[in-house]
Amino acid sequence: MARRAHVYPQVTPTAADLLDGPIVSVPATLAAKDAMRLARRRGADVLRAGASAWVLREDAVRADAIGVGDLPVRRVARPLPVVGARESEVVVRRHLAAGAPVVVVVRGRAPLGVVRRASPPPPVSMRARFERWLDPQTRTLLDLVGRLAADLGATAFAVGGLVRDAWLDRPVGGHDLDVVVEGDAGSVARALADAATGKLVEHERFLTASVELASGRRIDVVTARSERYDRPGALPRVLPAAIGADLVRRDFSVNAMAVELASGDFTLLDVLGGAEDIARRRLRILHPLSFVEDPTRIFRGARYAARLGFELDAWSRGCRSLALELAPYPALSPARLAAELERVLAEPAAGLALAALGRAGAFRLLDPRHRITRETAQWLAALPATVQWARRRGVPAPAPELLAAALAARQPGEVGGATLRGLGLSGAPLARVQQALAAAPALRARLAAATRPSAAARALREAGALTPAWTHLVGDESTRARLDEVAREAPEARPALGGDALVQLGVPRGPDLTAVLAELRDARLDGEIRDHAGEMDYVRAWLANRTTPRGGPTSRADTPEEG
Repeated sequence: MARRAHVYPQVTPTAADLLDGPIVSVPATLAAKDAMRLARRRGADVLRAGASAWVLREDAVRADAIGVGDLPVRRVARPLPVVGARESEVVVRRHLAAGAPVVVVVRGRAPLGVVRRASPPPPVSMRARFERWLDPQTRTLLDLVGRLAADLGATAFAVGGLVRDAWLDRPVGGHDLDVVVEGDAGSVARALADAATGKLVEHERFLTASVELASGRRIDVVTARSERYDRPGALPRVLPAAIGADLVRRDFSVNAMAVELASGDFTLLDVLGGAEDIARRRLRILHPLSFVEDPTRIFRGARYAARLGFELDAWSRGCRSLALELAPYPALSPARLAAELERVLAEPAAGLALAALGRAGAFRLLDPRHRITRETAQWLAALPATVQWARRRGVPAPAPELLAAALAARQPGEVGGATLRGLGLSGAPLARVQQALAAAPALRARLAAATRPSAAARALREAGALTPAWTHLVGDESTRARLDEVAREAPEARPALGGDALVQLGVPRGPDLTAVLAELRDARLDGEIRDHAGEMDYVRAWLANRTTPRGGPTSRADTPEEG
């Protein structure tokens, strides 16, 4: 029984007092699958590979499960916090609250064991941030989803970019909403579609559903799930799971934050340290083989980094290098790679993302022999500006095709072809890219030699759909200026008389009509016809003598170039 006024000694638990798991030391070169078996026999969740590399048994298990268990175990190491045996319990708890899966405890250089994550971090309300950064419609939708899920015995969470951006204290904008449901997501989605008068689409295989509202906004409702990959680059198998397992399967810690919707308090669930990484403005993957399981995460990482102004942390960059070393990925379809690159191209900071991917060697996913030259790097950085120019001047320039040309242009023949196949190009898009690569030098030469505006415009028209934009991307300043001049003037020279008007005047349909329209346009460009009356005079002359459209023995289009 405690005695009044008696001073008792203060007991401060240390890291050594909290140990709840052993560590097994293994050679750094031991195969991951063999290290996994040893850890199982010893009942250890953590291995020390060599002097200072720490490996979770679950990561060695993952390596074996997807078929890369022969990797040296050090290649699946991850950074873990290491504290001395006498460190305070508070230090250990802070590491765990920041998202560390375990804390390693050492005495000197000798590992004593680990402290595993126990209780979740203290709850933090996102209500104030949601009220500040979410528009009223979004808050109303989140409240509705939370109530509908609770009525059906489920629990709903907002996840993804909305949570990340609200934590960043920045306007969230008109995000499509991502909702994860512990329970039956299909039932929640159907109830939401009824309540909000939305269009429902269900994908039972992936435990997902989408509700599209009349405004065009989409709400993705997903059953909380775990994922299992059978081989690198393959689509995963999914199984219903709790929200914690759902967050662990995601790409980056900053996207693995959830906010519960049932209570209305919008409590943040951040068991993987996303808030800490946001504070440090870094992107961190969730396990060493994340990029190997799904190499498209490499493209998503570049996209998020460019958009948010974040950087991939050093460990994640090392894991990315491992994934690129293991290319190619037969199970990774060109369609998935192309879709991710199209998302990159849609970013406001697409040039930064493409340049970063080039520096990282990410395009080796298209073909392991692919290498980025200095010119290629310059083109990747300048590509968004060329796309903007093309849109402004009405020049056809599908950004994915322009990117394909940039990636294939300076590669050896077979590598260039493999790069285009890796992007899934075929049919007309492939033909346009191939034509642009072949025709750009001739277009530059014709533009340089043209002494009449009409000749330059004709060169542009005859070059092919993608060639002018490709020539703009790879050309020097004088070439770009010439292209801009021609593309700017050509629309202004459109004839006042259209095809129907010419037919009414007596010009036959077919090749003659096309020729007259072209002659009118060229004469406008060269300043030889300036108004509607001039066009009428030309057509009358053509009708009077079809063999001499402009007063000579041959048509203007057949006249040799001046100079």
